[in-house]
Order: sequence, then C-alpha cells, then structure tokens
Amino acid sequence: MLLKKEGFPEEDELVICTVTKVQFHSVFANLDEYGKGGMIHISEVSPGRIRNIRDFVKEGKKVVCKVLRINTDRGHIDLSLRRVTEGQKRNKIDELKQEQKAEKILEFVAKDLKIDVKKLFYDITKNISEKYASLYGFFQQVVVDSAAIKDAGVEEKTAEKIVEAVKSRIKEASIKIEGKLKLTSFASNGIDIIKEALKKAEEIGKKSISIKYLGAGSYNIIINAKEYKGAEKLLKEASEKAIEHVMEHNGEGEFTRVET
Repeated sequence: MLLKKEGFPEEDELVICTVTKVQFHSVFANLDEYGKGGMIHISEVSPGRIRNIRDFVKEGKKVVCKVLRINTDRGHIDLSLRRVTEGQKRNKIDELKQEQKAEKILEFVAKDLKIDVKKLFYDITKNISEKYASLYGFFQQVVVDSAAIKDAGVEEKTAEKIVEAVKSRIKEASIKIEGKLKLTSFASNGIDIIKEALKKAEEIGKKSISIKYLGAGSYNIIINAKEYKGAEKLLKEASEKAIEHVMEHNGEGEFTRVET
C-alpha cells in the first residue's frame, strides 16, 4: 500500500495486520497501515480454549484486528482477533481492496504520463484529506461529478487522465440495506389495505425500494441508494408509511432492521 498512516491507531479501531511471529501464548503482527508492531494475547485470538494457537494463525497471514490498548510511551499496541465480527471483517477487507484499486488507478496514470506515482499519490491525498475519507471515496465522487477532480489540485493533463481511468474502472456507488416488515389487518378487506400500505411504501423511494413477500404477513423491504445515510432515511420513511396506513385501518405493523 502507498498509504502509511502517521502516529498510532485509535482504541477500538479496526486494522489490517500481517502475522510476523507465533509463540505459545501470543501472536505478534505488523499493522500494515501504520508500519508498527502489535501483540495478540492467546486469550484474544479466539473464544474458548485453544489447544494449538497455530490452528488459528500462521506467519504471513493477513488478519483484521481490533485495537484494545495503546501505550505510546513504550510503543505497545494490544490487539484482538476474537472481538472482530464477520461483518466488520468483511467491511475492513472491502475497504482495503477499494484503496488498493484506487492506488492501482494512480499507478496506471503515473506510468502512462511517466511521472512519479508516490509523488502523485501524496499530492492528491494531501489536497483531499479534509474533504474525503479515502482516495477511493474521492474517486467515487469523481464518477458522479467529473468536476470534483479539481479537489485533487493536479495539472489539467493529469486530471483528465485520472477522470478517464476512474470512470472506466469504478462504477457509481450503490448501498443496499434491508428490513423486515410485518403487517396485520383485522378488517374485512385486510388484503386490499395491506396492498395499499405496501404501495405507499414503494412510492416513497420510487425505483430505490423493492418489497418481497416472505410469508405469514411478513415482507422483506430492500433499499438501493447511492449513500448510506440516504438509504437509512428511505427505509425508515417507507416502513413508517406502511405501518401508519395499516394502523389507520384496524391493523398493526412491526418493523425490524436486518443486518446484511
């Protein structure tokens, strides 16, 4: 990775690590993003009794860890493997892959223009760091709006090459979230009432919302949007609209957020 973060990570931060040494009661690993070493005690490798620590980790293996404690004076970083959920692990690995993809794009542009890729990388990240969380996040904005490349602060020829490379390699961002909607009507025309409730829910988001019947009065409501905050807002408004309509017509409803 071209990006090396300065200083120490924060407590509870998720970090990508490479296992460097496995001992009987502990594991040593390098924090790839920070260039610093950390330790995982055997009790933080996996829940339950561990007979052989090498059944879980080996030298050279990439792992996602949670930062437990930091002693900046001694340079010690305590890590945990077992406190990272599968969802957190997937998200962190996806984040790493996205950044690697963004760096590959810059490598392609630098090679094509015969310029130093490290200088190009640091020049851009220095200019975008306050506005964008990551290089990949910046490129996602470029996909939506080519004018955003101005934030990179690079010369016109380089900017044009970056926009061209980004748009050919990165698709417009799409967020998918789900919820479970349970609707019950006690009215004689209950089926029609529930159909109308679902219709009202779908109208909230037009093409961004899809609803599927699961059985026993339950429905899966799926939101596809460009960003997470907007997706959550749509999901909340759509589910509330459906429940509101059913309750107004002698019925009841319940919504449950589904983690994906």
